[in-house]
Amino acid sequence: MCRDFFLECGSADAAHDITHIERVVKVAKTLCVDEQAQMAVVLPAAWLHDCVAVAKNHPDRAKASQMAADKALSFLHSINYDEQYFEAIHHAIVAHSFSANITPLTLEAKIVQDADRMDALGAIGISRCMKVGGAICRGLYHPTDPFAYHREADDGKYTLDHFFVKLLGIADSMNTQSARLEAQKRTQYMHDFLSQLGEEIGIVYEY
Repeated sequence: MCRDFFLECGSADAAHDITHIERVVKVAKTLCVDEQAQMAVVLPAAWLHDCVAVAKNHPDRAKASQMAADKALSFLHSINYDEQYFEAIHHAIVAHSFSANITPLTLEAKIVQDADRMDALGAIGISRCMKVGGAICRGLYHPTDPFAYHREADDGKYTLDHFFVKLLGIADSMNTQSARLEAQKRTQYMHDFLSQLGEEIGIVYEY
């Protein structure tokens, strides 16, 4: 039912479509079991965390998770979901977002945030980064300093810079031990990708 509601709402961009939601739900379920959290909170929050579509470069992006949380509760109320979980679900959705910069206060909110951030890492994270960068017409990389050795990384101009501005630091921001271990593995894959890219363009990648 939550899946159908998300499809009705639409997605902000190609990187936040139903496949993103399904991956977040899958990871959230695993983390929920590993960390012994409440599935009744984690599952609807994971399904509905992006039910309001706001593009990455939209001025209201920082408000998206609050709007999504409000819309999610309206939907859950309409299907008579148990209201004892509403406050926790609302917080988990609001706190999942990088843009909102809200600290998750519950284990369930930490899990939803970890599951969402996990989707920015590894092979799928690289793919999503490239899709978003291309959609908003960013350059692929700086022509003479692609790895930002001698300049400040600017992911408003170059897609690859998003690795250095945000993606490579995500593993350190994970809340749960289970997520941290998987995030470190996926981050190493991203370093390997950058090393291969460096070989192909003739500029050594060092980290």
